[in-house]
Amino acid sequence: MKKIILFVFLFLSNGTLTAQSGFLFKKDVNKVGIPFQSINNLVFIPLVVNGVELTFLLDSGVEETILFSLEDTKGLDLKNKETVSLVGLGSKEKIEGLKSTGNLLETKGMISRNHLLYVILDQDFNLSSHVGIPVNGIIGYSFFKNNLIEINYQKRKIFFYKETAKRRKRINRKFTKVPITIEGAKPYVYSNVVLENYKIPVKLLVDIGNSDAVWLFQHKLATIELPPKNFEDYLGQGFSGEVIGKRAKIKAFEMAGFQFENPITAFPDSVSTKHVKMVPDRLGSVGGEIFKRFTVVLDYKNEALFLKKNRSYSAPFTYNKSGVEIKHIGMQWVKETVHLKLEPKITEYKEIAIQEKKTDFQYKFKLKPVYVISNIRRKSAAEICGLQEGDILIKINEKLTHRFSLQELSRFLKSEEEKWISLEVERNSQLLKFSFQLKNLL
Repeated sequence: MKKIILFVFLFLSNGTLTAQSGFLFKKDVNKVGIPFQSINNLVFIPLVVNGVELTFLLDSGVEETILFSLEDTKGLDLKNKETVSLVGLGSKEKIEGLKSTGNLLETKGMISRNHLLYVILDQDFNLSSHVGIPVNGIIGYSFFKNNLIEINYQKRKIFFYKETAKRRKRINRKFTKVPITIEGAKPYVYSNVVLENYKIPVKLLVDIGNSDAVWLFQHKLATIELPPKNFEDYLGQGFSGEVIGKRAKIKAFEMAGFQFENPITAFPDSVSTKHVKMVPDRLGSVGGEIFKRFTVVLDYKNEALFLKKNRSYSAPFTYNKSGVEIKHIGMQWVKETVHLKLEPKITEYKEIAIQEKKTDFQYKFKLKPVYVISNIRRKSAAEICGLQEGDILIKINEKLTHRFSLQELSRFLKSEEEKWISLEVERNSQLLKFSFQLKNLL
């Protein structure tokens, strides 16, 4: 299961970036609430692009607005298109894409005119298959730049606020203020990480679009040493390729007086990050596994982040112990039996009342998801027991997998306990059964 779905991008094009106006309130509106879907610590919101509703990943770690997976989108008219080259997180080189200016983006009560979009044409880049819902793009700086933005992970709503003295007073009273810097249209925060027995000050990207707790760039600073207990892992998928690195527990992570013990931390390798142009002194990222524990207010204009603990603050840090990554590869028709209970019928025969009870059956077909193993960690229990990439999942713990969402399946694989997992898969038209025990490597 894809525990980590993260997309951090830097775009290089054959043209100069056009400044975006960002989202502004429509007339007579001063507060807007937008419901969002939360999957693997990530935030997905609906936005209307040139009259067509699409779903976007909200990501403070990107400057530009990005579109992809548009093959099934009818009626979307992109304005003023030109070809560009794109490059970002991952190990591959540049890929071809489009740059489109003069677009209109809207959501309830908010509008962004003359919006700049970048379009990834490679159909292999597909976030939808990794999160289990249709996703068409990623939006960053233009969403945050003009307004106070509250992300309420408990209510699963985002609020735009017009700044007033009363609202500012409420935020200052109820939240802890954390200074940030906005550099290259992205927010950065100064924090501390505790490795072994020493504390290191670190400058981290505030990355809402990263589902991990913390990323550290080991190759950027000699004192950032990889803990002895670690394992190599698939960290995610950038549009330039897979992101590979190590995963380990560090002693602690500290930010603005908040401290988290033993957070699971990713150490991406230098090959995966070689195309990403870093701001000076950046040593990593802080992501959704930390921010989901707060109600978060971002104030780009005044370079401030505000945090208030929520019910998830003390939740344990978990990871995918199975080594199995799963993705959604399509839909299939599944026949389901519906039991119809009919009302009892009374008949008369030779003056004797006979009550007949009858149960009938009806079949109906429903579209259900198909899941496949997309990646298996080397030397993991899943690899040792014989599972392979490309195996189609039929059952997990004797339950049909099509009955579960992708996120629900991930919970089977992220248990704190070292449980046994059984999988039935289809491989080359044969049904095969495997079982393995979740192992805590950290």
